[in-house]
Amino acid sequence: MLGSGARAAKPSFVSYISPEEVHIKEPIEKEVNPHLLPGELLLCEASTVYKYIQEDGSNRGTYGKLVCTNFKIAFLDDSASDDNEPQLKNKIVGENDITLQCVDQIYGVYDEKKKLLTGQLRKYPEKLIIYCKDLRVFHFCLRYTKEEEVKRIVSGILHHSQTPKLLKRLFLFSYASAAPKTTDGRNQTVMFDTLEDWRDELERTKGNVKYKVVTTNEGYGVSEKLPLYFVVPICVSEESILKYEGRGIPIWCWSCHNGAALLKMSAFPKEQDDIASQTQKAFLDGIYKTISKPPYELLKMDDLSSSLPSLQDIQTAYTKFKQLFLIDNSTDFWATDVKWFSLLESTNWLEIIRRVLKKAIEVAECLERQQTNVLLIEESATDLCCVISSLVQVMMDSYSRTKSGFQSLIQKEWVIGGHGFLDRCNHLHKSDKEEAPVFLLLLNCVWQLVQQYPPAFEFTETYLTVLSDSLYVPIFSTFFFNSQHQKDTSTSGESLKTQSGPFRFLTVWDWSVQFDPKAQAFLNNPFYAEKPKPDRSQRKTARFKHQRQLSLPLTQAKTSMKRGFFREETDHLIKNILGKTIGKFINSSDELPNSFREFYDSWHSKPVDYHGLLLPRIDGPEIKVWAQRYLRWIPEAQLHGGGTIATTAKILDLMEEVRSLQEKMDEERSQAVSGDVHSVPMLRNSARLSSLFPFALLQRQSIKPALPTSTWKDLEDEDDLVKRDDEFVDLSSDTS
Repeated sequence: MLGSGARAAKPSFVSYISPEEVHIKEPIEKEVNPHLLPGELLLCEASTVYKYIQEDGSNRGTYGKLVCTNFKIAFLDDSASDDNEPQLKNKIVGENDITLQCVDQIYGVYDEKKKLLTGQLRKYPEKLIIYCKDLRVFHFCLRYTKEEEVKRIVSGILHHSQTPKLLKRLFLFSYASAAPKTTDGRNQTVMFDTLEDWRDELERTKGNVKYKVVTTNEGYGVSEKLPLYFVVPICVSEESILKYEGRGIPIWCWSCHNGAALLKMSAFPKEQDDIASQTQKAFLDGIYKTISKPPYELLKMDDLSSSLPSLQDIQTAYTKFKQLFLIDNSTDFWATDVKWFSLLESTNWLEIIRRVLKKAIEVAECLERQQTNVLLIEESATDLCCVISSLVQVMMDSYSRTKSGFQSLIQKEWVIGGHGFLDRCNHLHKSDKEEAPVFLLLLNCVWQLVQQYPPAFEFTETYLTVLSDSLYVPIFSTFFFNSQHQKDTSTSGESLKTQSGPFRFLTVWDWSVQFDPKAQAFLNNPFYAEKPKPDRSQRKTARFKHQRQLSLPLTQAKTSMKRGFFREETDHLIKNILGKTIGKFINSSDELPNSFREFYDSWHSKPVDYHGLLLPRIDGPEIKVWAQRYLRWIPEAQLHGGGTIATTAKILDLMEEVRSLQEKMDEERSQAVSGDVHSVPMLRNSARLSSLFPFALLQRQSIKPALPTSTWKDLEDEDDLVKRDDEFVDLSSDTS
């Protein structure tokens, strides 16, 4: 041992071998071939590719083959599946598979320097880094791969994942023409592609008294952007619809129980000559007068382009936000931890979510309390109109909080409603200017409601996460067209006729295509409070009290201007990152109006009816990061044997025990009852589960982070950290 005054000797060891050679594993000898889907073709491949396991800054990994097909990029090795495999296994996209539409950016490493790869390359990189839209990060070393194979695989991946392509070059068409025809498995999801679907929806919401389904656009004679069938006020004439190709016409979205309705309208272009503007203004005035007379309620118009962030602002915020989670290694993760809140706040993403939820509450107040019709106005009525109308229905209509109801809502407002998924997701890589995560914004908002009121939803956050991943799986047509017209015309060509029958796409709502029954169980909420029977004697006992502890932080959060670490009743610092008080420093940028605040506070002061109106909590600390989606690939952000999954596992064990006892009792009464595999998912030992289960692998341990010694020493005594007051960290001078 060294004396107290002695200095440690300076390390003199120099390594002359690369880190990969230290952890080298012999390349696989047996041939490993990719599993190809119907219509999938192998385009290029490279052997002896080294895939890093980027979790602790080391260069550990495994050798394998990197392949590129017309559907995906895949890394193949000979490692057998073991206990580390996720329970939510996707049958279409494997753990080491990246669909071409899921590729976000590709970087090459030259002499330890990262460079964005685009177009034709003069020099090929020694390492390849692929950043995915589902926030996975893949690192591949190509040093030991043959030069010709490196050229082919890098050029092939860049060409097929980054260059602009034609619509019919998508794998969607290859798969649909080659796959065997089966039932679409849409279950109870209403597709809204027939006249009967719309009539049934009008009848369900009691809107058929004041509104009618029109067939004016059959054959797309009015507009290619409008669906074949849609609903308008009874007083609106066919001539009015035809006059401006559907612009300026209030289109029905949903009717409230009191008769008030939610409408949307595609606005006229703002930059026009005076004569056209005056003519259009007179037309609009006539429409407004018509729908403001009895039997219609008062009408409130809301121009979303002026009351909500622009699509460009949304795209900019999300681009900054996702960079916080595209982590290369453990060192990078911990380096940003000290300034986590300032980085998060600077993205403005959570503030946009808060503003959108606030707007939805404003609309709900008009419909519920003021009994006023609300007309949402937007240039195309296919972006923010879809977000707000969907959120309002989720908040006000318990049917939209069931799985089939939510899927039907997405079909009605987004797929048939004409949201431009192809452009907004930039599936064809034609224009970055059109890209905006509008649908992801909706899912983020719905997640806030799901985590605040779990018993009110039949589906889980895992369902929402899987749905967001499905945006980039091009075997389903749901998220790969801009309109119903585009889809119909794409399937009508003679070249798309198949020998086995008429050409037909799969719908994403057939979850059996991606998951087996056990995996599908994770999509269903076992704690869902099913709607009570209409027996009046049971109504009082069927209501649930509002258990705020289900989603509130462990300590009552107060708005603070301090930045840095904060005190929380927890033994693990990592809980700070998992969203418990993730929005602590995201404060409201504008004060709520008195009438709004009265409505908001009044509702929150009463017990919650999980089948009635739901209002999200939107004050600063209540808006949180969707941890499961954004942190699931980061080992450092996982609590082993902790998080909500630990509590859920215990409750599910009790439910399974009760179910088993019930079956035994039924057997004794000679009543055979079959078990439902969808009701209660069987979980492994909760002590071994990650808090980000079922996506995170089991038993993935992260070593001590590579922080400066002084910083780690300050954090080492966790018990002392919990007892201390929040520290102030001045980041104003930090230029990193």
